[in-house]
Amino acid sequence: MISVALLGRPGLMDPMKALLARELPGVTVASWPEPPAREAELAVCWKPEAGALAAMPKLRLIHSIAAGVDNILSDPAVPDVPLCRIVDPGITSAMTEFVLWGTLYFHRDFDRVISNARDGRWRRYDQREAGDRRVGILGLGALGTDAAVRLVDLGFSVSAWSRSPRLLAGVKTFSGAAALDDFLSETDILVSLLPLTPSTVGLLDAARLRRLPKGAALILCSRGEHLVMDDMVALIRSGHLRGAVLDVFEQEPLPADHPLWREPGVLVTPHMAAIASWEVIAQQVAENARRLLRGEMLLNVVDRARGY
Repeated sequence: MISVALLGRPGLMDPMKALLARELPGVTVASWPEPPAREAELAVCWKPEAGALAAMPKLRLIHSIAAGVDNILSDPAVPDVPLCRIVDPGITSAMTEFVLWGTLYFHRDFDRVISNARDGRWRRYDQREAGDRRVGILGLGALGTDAAVRLVDLGFSVSAWSRSPRLLAGVKTFSGAAALDDFLSETDILVSLLPLTPSTVGLLDAARLRRLPKGAALILCSRGEHLVMDDMVALIRSGHLRGAVLDVFEQEPLPADHPLWREPGVLVTPHMAAIASWEVIAQQVAENARRLLRGEMLLNVVDRARGY
């Protein structure tokens, strides 16, 4: 039976111990940096400390506990063994719910109404048809595709940008770096669902955010590193951007004294858009462990060159 190491902040991986023991009877599970973890063949990770994976001489497989693997690949010493990620259909549904809620938050003026309510102001705003609101999805993977389809079903005018060409019924699609500015210029509510790769770090800076029409809003539920926060705040304060819903940050949890909590026009949510269940994570990790032992093709293997 394969041996497993759990790597992440203290306490985070505790639910995995019993679940993996149930899925893989007889498995040895240890938490880093316990001595047995250093001899493990399978590493189950979330933000492992730099150099930890390289210090495991028997390592045969690295497994993220989420869809994203940027937190693992950020370590230049990551060993050259297969890297797998979690693909949970429930995450797709949850992310779409969050995107729909965020879109309606701005489309139906809930951002303004909630602000008015704090001051006892009774004010109604003119309602716009969904078809008059242009929602742009940045990233057309499984998450972006599902959200785009559901927004079309609700009647919104939907466009999407992806690195390579894609076709999606009812959605105006853009692709490649040369088309990004055109995509942004036609977007009233921008939803970021991109993976984090070297080419997407800092993608949403002042130059690109200014391409959005005056009064546009941002929904960020991908990775905090995509956004240059100071640039966004400056554009909100200047009136170019209406506001933002931010679910992800470079530093998490966001400190209680961070100014974003109190920035007018910004709503902070605690990385809650889509969370895989521990049961699904354990099942997929265990299945890949069994496949590894049998010499079979692994599920959800990451292309390291692409970063996902």
